[in-house]
Amino acid sequence: MKLRKIIIIICFFNFAGQINMASSVEKNVKTTADLTQGKEVEMENPKITMKLKYGEVKIELFNDVAPNHVKRILTLSREGKYDGVAFHRVIDGFMAQTGDVQHGNTKKSFNPSMAGTGGSDLPDLKAEFNNIPHERGTLSMARSQNPDSANSQFFICFAKHSHLDRQYTAFGKVTSGMEFVDQIKKGVPGSGSVDNPDIIEKIIVEK
Repeated sequence: MKLRKIIIIICFFNFAGQINMASSVEKNVKTTADLTQGKEVEMENPKITMKLKYGEVKIELFNDVAPNHVKRILTLSREGKYDGVAFHRVIDGFMAQTGDVQHGNTKKSFNPSMAGTGGSDLPDLKAEFNNIPHERGTLSMARSQNPDSANSQFFICFAKHSHLDRQYTAFGKVTSGMEFVDQIKKGVPGSGSVDNPDIIEKIIVEK
């Protein structure tokens, strides 16, 4: 009888332990699910509004394919570093380039001869080449011949240019207001250099 009682008690505790383990697993699954759902919310692509003198340009940033570049754009935008920066190189039918916060800010020490050669005081970024096509409305980071040299400058495509695909980090797309981008003052044929260039009046990070 004692042996039978011991066996019954052991079976009871084993069963109770299994219940507790099952409850713990269920709790962990719910927690993981909750965290996953939270992460999905956090990973939603952010939006910005670029104000030009012609109108507002709405832009979606592709955090899912170029997270470090998107973070850089958001950081500089929140700090107001892009406000007043010139579109120093604009080639009709190709792209409008801007973002030189070092030499291209028309409100602070603007240097037309140096615009396009500078960046920010943050380190250069490693390339995040992806499969986003360079087409009308695509935003992509400018760089030197070094793939890992993107910093603050970027360009907006006026049309499709497939030769840029996976050679430059595309990080966003104009969702509305492309007609205002079309009105940005164009530069001279060839170099695209612009005299008295248009500027980014302000970039607002949408909540």
